[in-house]
Amino acid sequence: MDATDFRRIALSLEGTEEKSHMGAPDFRVSGRIYATLAAERQGYGNLILTPELQAAFVAERPELFIPVAGGWGRTGATHIRLAAANEDELEGALRAAWKLRMDRNETARNKARDSSKQSSWLRARDRGSIDEAKQKKAELRARLTTPESLESVKRRYGLND
Repeated sequence: MDATDFRRIALSLEGTEEKSHMGAPDFRVSGRIYATLAAERQGYGNLILTPELQAAFVAERPELFIPVAGGWGRTGATHIRLAAANEDELEGALRAAWKLRMDRNETARNKARDSSKQSSWLRARDRGSIDEAKQKKAELRARLTTPESLESVKRRYGLND
């Protein structure tokens, strides 16, 4: 397999589009990256996996899957050696990264929807709190501006005519 095969298989997955990130081809679904050819010159394709899925892939085929060096690798970014992969392995790995991204996109949409509902509720609650505070302020002002309270303040602070 090579970069052309990687690209062909990635683009065959539903909703995938090819874009570029930092000058390297990437593959996205709903605008989010799940695979790249950032290390194409070294003979690798890159997959965005979970650390757990990465560990399973590496344990099963250490000659095929390699964690990307550094922080990206610790978060699940994984090289696949293109020359060592067959069509089924490459398609399976790309499909796993694509499915993971689809699931994450759905989770993010649900979270945003729930957050939006909660935000609306909080805004309504805050509006009630603001209205309540304004009412209390008006009541306090009314109590403090009676002739008796004004006289009391004048006596307390020595403001008599």
